[in-house]
Amino acid sequence: MGGTDSKLYFRKAIVQLTTKTMPIDANDDAFWDQFWSESIASVQDIFTLVTAQEIRTLRDEAPSNLATLSIKAVEKLVAASMTACSTPKEQTTGKKYITKALSILIHRLLIYILNCCRLLTRILPYIFEDSDWRGFFWSSVPANTDGAQPLAKSLLNAILDLLFCPDFTVPKHKKAGPETPDDLPSIDSCEYIWEAGVGFATSTPANPQFDRNRTEILKLLLTCFSESLYMLPSADSGNNQWLDYFTSTNNRHALPLFTSLLNTVCSYDPVGYGVPYNHLMFQDAREPLVEIAVQLLVVVLDHEPSTITIDRSAEHDTVRINDNLFCNYLSRIHREEDFTFILRGIILLLNNPLLQTYLPNSCKKIGFYQELLIFLWKVCDCNKKFLYYVLKSSDVLDILVPILYYLNDARCDPARIGLMHIGVFILLLLSGERNFGVRLNKPFSAKVPMDLPVFNGTHIDFLVIVFHKVITTGHQRLAPIFDCLLTVLVNVSPYSKTLSIVASNKLLHLLEAFSTPWFLFSNNNNHHLIFFLLEVFNNIIQYQFDGNSHLVYTIIRKRNIFHQLANLPTDPSTVVKPNKKEDSSDISVAQYQSGTESASDPNNISGSESDTSSDDELSKTGAASMKKKTKKIKKSPRFDSVSPDGHFTPTPEWVLSWKQKLPLQTIMRMLQVLVPQVEKICIDKGLTDESEILKFLQHGTLVGLLPVPHPILIRKYQPNSATTMWFRTYMWGIIYLRNFDPPIWYDTNVKLFEIQRTH
Repeated sequence: MGGTDSKLYFRKAIVQLTTKTMPIDANDDAFWDQFWSESIASVQDIFTLVTAQEIRTLRDEAPSNLATLSIKAVEKLVAASMTACSTPKEQTTGKKYITKALSILIHRLLIYILNCCRLLTRILPYIFEDSDWRGFFWSSVPANTDGAQPLAKSLLNAILDLLFCPDFTVPKHKKAGPETPDDLPSIDSCEYIWEAGVGFATSTPANPQFDRNRTEILKLLLTCFSESLYMLPSADSGNNQWLDYFTSTNNRHALPLFTSLLNTVCSYDPVGYGVPYNHLMFQDAREPLVEIAVQLLVVVLDHEPSTITIDRSAEHDTVRINDNLFCNYLSRIHREEDFTFILRGIILLLNNPLLQTYLPNSCKKIGFYQELLIFLWKVCDCNKKFLYYVLKSSDVLDILVPILYYLNDARCDPARIGLMHIGVFILLLLSGERNFGVRLNKPFSAKVPMDLPVFNGTHIDFLVIVFHKVITTGHQRLAPIFDCLLTVLVNVSPYSKTLSIVASNKLLHLLEAFSTPWFLFSNNNNHHLIFFLLEVFNNIIQYQFDGNSHLVYTIIRKRNIFHQLANLPTDPSTVVKPNKKEDSSDISVAQYQSGTESASDPNNISGSESDTSSDDELSKTGAASMKKKTKKIKKSPRFDSVSPDGHFTPTPEWVLSWKQKLPLQTIMRMLQVLVPQVEKICIDKGLTDESEILKFLQHGTLVGLLPVPHPILIRKYQPNSATTMWFRTYMWGIIYLRNFDPPIWYDTNVKLFEIQRTH
């Protein structure tokens, strides 16, 4: 009854706040204290008792009351942080003691802290969604906080202090010797880093209550940064005063907080001792903390400060962007043991959803793997030494396997197109380095729950088979990433020592599907896919012929595909209106969109969510931005045309402009040499057994018979504004969807992407 009565009083206070015609006196502490008193026991209470409509009414019809509520909540947090985080000591005759009254006072103070955080988490999104209110926290307001600084700075400083508050978010340190009341006027948060790992060797005892308190404060911090959600996708959406301040030298806790978040994520083991079904019997306070920690890390690492500074330490003045301290700290990590800690932590979590046991659902499986993929991207982007460490380690294959698992699992779900893009982006980044291609030759023996054909081979076979499945059976809106997938294959092909018969057939299957006239002539870019595939074959033949008898044999069997390409019709009747008959492969690339309409939306997030208009331009950056060293397939003169309704019309001149550049010479020369030899052996020996033909090809040689080997061309990722904006949109979309308990941004007018609600 008591709890119900308390919530009733809270509801009355909310109603009074939203319906009073006159502003409520800011000095009426008895009234304002109702909003953070013991009557509220959880953040769910706040979200249930304070409706979206009431917050908007408060904002639009009683703005002074909303302003006072915000100021009072921040004041309370500042006062609490100054009291709780300085840990004053009471002494009597040289001995410490805490009276029962003081203990009760501290308990009440901690409840006030949590409820202020919960209330601000609830109302801040509605302040951000109104452009007239967006600057409120950054304006000078009459408040009893630290001097005359903006409310936002006072709030952020208080939050940061509270994240290292003894007996609230960190354990109190026991110091040797006598203490005086001035021992800890201001804590050194580097001594209170949450978890052992990078730069910190002390492992603190697990404390579920500390984890829960940290989680609630971090949710408020993430909410403070979410102003970007309420701006249209553009360069300006990266300008965020909250993040500017937080990532600057104004944040005296930046290093210990960065270290705490990083170590908390990378040390987390969701399975623990592996007791079956333990996650159903015991609540894990650490997982919500790890999830919010990785979300905060990617948001902070994504931020580019807007402040311009002059670096006068150099010989000449140079204008540069002010440092983001979190990116700075991440880029400076260099010890191999730290790289090992980070990589092993990421691998453990990425592979967690792949776990299989004899007991169904007996292992705990995380849901924040998309944030982890973004985090992996950010770490590789910020710290090139880490990227090279990953590439030289055989552990890179433990990153490849879960990414391919996610690509295969999400391929048919249009709501997870964003996941497909981030997975392909990471593989593009890795494939730009030789070591990745070399590592792929390791035999594949992982037991992964995937619906793939059985094969005996290496990790490159696994890569080819998954890519083939994504292209042939994936959702039609994945079409714009086909060239990204093939770019990865081109990058690794010069190092592919032995392709299995299954993977070889898959590659020829793709070439067969992509080379049909109706497909080639339906879009002015489709022929690029043929160039990529031919480059894959050329690389393997020129550089890895000896070990690839399966591929060579498959090319010989399917040689008609190459002859048809060489003899591709260019007569007007065929070019303008090709016969769209289904090829023998019955491949789903028939759904590949023609014309200029967008076929995929990289801004789509996981779940039923976004659909934005920037799709086509952004999806093209997948491969276009990955070309640092690229084969010179320059744009041909405009021999095609687009009708007013957007329909693409090919012309014979357009077909000739690229047909004559098809790199068929190496393959045709190989066929010219080998086909007669294979046919003669079959006739002379009456062979019908493939194994005998393969044995012959294994001992064959083309030395001196093929054209001079072409140089190996690797396409490397090059950042640009389009991919930066895509990552930011995708990142916030995932965070929006994952924060459903409480649903922080659910009923607000988000502008960064469109929300498609399912009923």
